[in-house]
Amino acid sequence: MRIGVIGAGAWGTALANLLANKGFEVALWAFEQEVCADILEGRENKVFLPGFPLSANIHPSNDLHEVAANKGMLLLVMPSHVFRSVAEKLVHHFTEETPIVTASKGIENKTHLTMSGILEQLLPQRLHNRIAVLSGPSFAKEVAQRIPTAVTVAAHDPDVAKDVQNTFATDYFRVYTSYDVTGAELGGALKNVMAVAAGISDGLGLGYNTRAAVITRGVAEIQRLGRRLGADPATFMGLAGIGDLVLTCTGTLSRNWTVGHKMGQGMKLDAILSDMRTVAEGVKTTKSVYNMSRKLGVEMPIVEQVYRMLYEDLDPKEALKILMNRDLRHEIDEE
Repeated sequence: MRIGVIGAGAWGTALANLLANKGFEVALWAFEQEVCADILEGRENKVFLPGFPLSANIHPSNDLHEVAANKGMLLLVMPSHVFRSVAEKLVHHFTEETPIVTASKGIENKTHLTMSGILEQLLPQRLHNRIAVLSGPSFAKEVAQRIPTAVTVAAHDPDVAKDVQNTFATDYFRVYTSYDVTGAELGGALKNVMAVAAGISDGLGLGYNTRAAVITRGVAEIQRLGRRLGADPATFMGLAGIGDLVLTCTGTLSRNWTVGHKMGQGMKLDAILSDMRTVAEGVKTTKSVYNMSRKLGVEMPIVEQVYRMLYEDLDPKEALKILMNRDLRHEIDEE
């Protein structure tokens, strides 16, 4: 099978290499000309995944349509804020024979749609069951190092889920299946917001107790929104939920944790982002989730304070004071 991978960031490159090392012929679309040139000339993505040799089965290109045409599977790994604009150009390449796997994590600002929601909006109804979501605790660098990793693929069609599962599974990359697409995507998107919060906590030097509280109450907020949107609460106890959340809230490889950590140390967001070439999805996702929660009437106090720190320049110490002095309540939601 020939596979098209759309997006040559660290995660897209790591997944492309995993598939190529399994023997698949992988066409990899890179937006940046230098990334394509580096892979062609030196078999390395020096910009986003330096230090890892890439399989000869990876065929990079800056031609989006060349990469997407006539493929047995398409893997979409674009940043969430450009997901729609790129997907719109790919619509005529999506067919009833082609599983469409999204490994992008985020929520669109204007529509509050997940990535699969964007695809469903763009595609005819008959193709909706071809969509799958790959999510779970998986730093690109560690997957490239072949460190044992476990993830989840969610799809409405069990056959599509199993097909994607078998395509990606290796002896170091274990893939489970799920049918809760909504839960898998919400877990993957909202963990980035909580990772910013955890990074701020660590940057302030608040210790392990505080970080544990952020993670645990973060799960409560994610579940609260998930229930409102029809997700299975059990999903948030699995790899796409608590698994991904713990990873991004505790791992220094997390871009979102790094943004928060620098904010906790006193840096301003504009200065932090200007030094980053890679995308910290949690920054944009925070705005989406904050506005969505207000529209739906879902209480998400951590999200609210992260939003105020990111977009209203609220001092992190003041945000902490607000969170700690909220009205006392029962721990478990009684909805």
